[in-house]
Amino acid sequence: MTDTVNRDNVYHGGRYVNLIVDPERGALLKKIATDLASITLDDRQLCDFELLTTGAFSPLTGFMNRSNYESVLDRNKLQDGTLWPVPICLDVSETAARPLEAGQSVVVRDPEGFLLAVMHVEDIWKPDKEKEATLLYRTADKSHPGVANLFRNTGEYYIGGALEVLNLPLHFDFKQLRMTPPEVRALFKKLAWNRIVGFQTVNTVHRPEFEMAIRAMHKSRANLLLLPGVGMTGPGDFDYYTRVRCYRHVVGYFPPESAVMSLLPISMRMAGPRDALLQCIIGKNYGCTHFIIGYQHADPGRLNGAAPFYDSAETHAFVKSFAEDVGIRVVPFDELVYLPFEDEFCPRDEVAAGTETISLSSLDIRERIRTGRKIPRWATFPEVVGELKKAYPPPSRQGFTVFFTGLSGAGKSTIARVLYAKMLEIGKRPVTLLDGDIVRQNLSNELSFSKEHRDINVRRIGFVASEITKNRGVAICAPIAPYAATRAEIRASIDALGGFIEVHVATPLDVCEKRDRKGMYAKARAGLIKGYTGIDDPYEIPEAPEVRVDTTGKSPDEAAQEILIYLGQKRYI
Repeated sequence: MTDTVNRDNVYHGGRYVNLIVDPERGALLKKIATDLASITLDDRQLCDFELLTTGAFSPLTGFMNRSNYESVLDRNKLQDGTLWPVPICLDVSETAARPLEAGQSVVVRDPEGFLLAVMHVEDIWKPDKEKEATLLYRTADKSHPGVANLFRNTGEYYIGGALEVLNLPLHFDFKQLRMTPPEVRALFKKLAWNRIVGFQTVNTVHRPEFEMAIRAMHKSRANLLLLPGVGMTGPGDFDYYTRVRCYRHVVGYFPPESAVMSLLPISMRMAGPRDALLQCIIGKNYGCTHFIIGYQHADPGRLNGAAPFYDSAETHAFVKSFAEDVGIRVVPFDELVYLPFEDEFCPRDEVAAGTETISLSSLDIRERIRTGRKIPRWATFPEVVGELKKAYPPPSRQGFTVFFTGLSGAGKSTIARVLYAKMLEIGKRPVTLLDGDIVRQNLSNELSFSKEHRDINVRRIGFVASEITKNRGVAICAPIAPYAATRAEIRASIDALGGFIEVHVATPLDVCEKRDRKGMYAKARAGLIKGYTGIDDPYEIPEAPEVRVDTTGKSPDEAAQEILIYLGQKRYI
């Protein structure tokens, strides 16, 4: 490859794709739209739609049909041979797919009903999700958030077809930072930039990431395009408003007029090597000649505090093997560590044996912020610390949720009432008690006691608790919440907003049955009630709750005291 790549600033696949129709065609589509079936996009799908529309996904002209989907999975290429590593598909439920057939057109809308586009359906199919997970993510392990999303949140059917777009999704924030690929390219031309290194990130940029970007600029003799992801990200990430404010501060630390920023509405797959390659293609479409592939790039392991799913060296090698086809130069980086005696950062693989090093990842800094611990000055910028602390104050000023789970009769509601009274007595925050039965009466009275409806009731409790937590209050929830997956979803939604304390009231089933004043267990044993938790419907025991109490020989006051002690230890009270 020549030193200066993408010399002609061409788009991937050799052409720019703009899916927005002209006014005359738009007026015609609006007329026929009233007679067409509608598909409503969720937040994740809206991200893909916007990148398709603006040409960031050039040369794609819509959501992939089946042949392109299978070709991408099997060989990292579209049917016509164009390199493409990640399926861009529109998933729908079986109910939505049933009335559709190839050859018809459907209207695409946002969650508010706003008309976005008309899609001309080419294919409708039921994907093999096991195969997709294995090929795309290299694992079917549902602890991988991308895999979990594929199996739990993705519709049963995919539909593919070209898009004719009337409107982009509406954004009311950071409008000056939301540029399309042609607008970014026009800015490069105005600035007379010919060499641009792209840096795509969803994490806050701290000192190691800043040093990596500076080194990449020096190495490639290029200016910097920062492409922060502001779409669907990993569990527990800071909200993008906070991160964008941080990015603005960090951009000011680069040499004058050497870095620009454009927000990228991308839904992160966290698919390691394939995701990294897709980001290179997106970078090329924005006009980049070089692209940074960092340590554990597009890997969810570190986001979750788990071991990495992908080897960094393999990711670097995978992306570099396709760089010639993309027409972009890859700038790979190993982990940067801090050398305290030299007061500088250095790639770990260049550190001499015996040299003292310190390392704090974005995850480490995030956890320090959330627990009110000190952030070393070498780790990040003071303005960034200030923004993160505003978004996530010390535990004593955070909202939090105490989420009880356990069998009926375990003692959840009674302990919750005791805890509620104690928190009111402390009086530092507004406190709300969300008992499962009370919420059902007032918020979910249209629901039955089927497995599906019980799960919906728990999710509603979780949503209300997340809003309370977000607004710095205390939510005390006491549903049965028998399913681990649902509890995990609620934890993820609240973790991003404040504290989440899961309390497993682990009273044994035989004790719960003896306490059964309503005779529900007896009815379930007799077959008069179907799907009763603990009898003929499972209760999935939490693996690692923050607090686990057994009320067999313990009073509600004693159990509540254990929870208060935990809250005190974690500095919530």
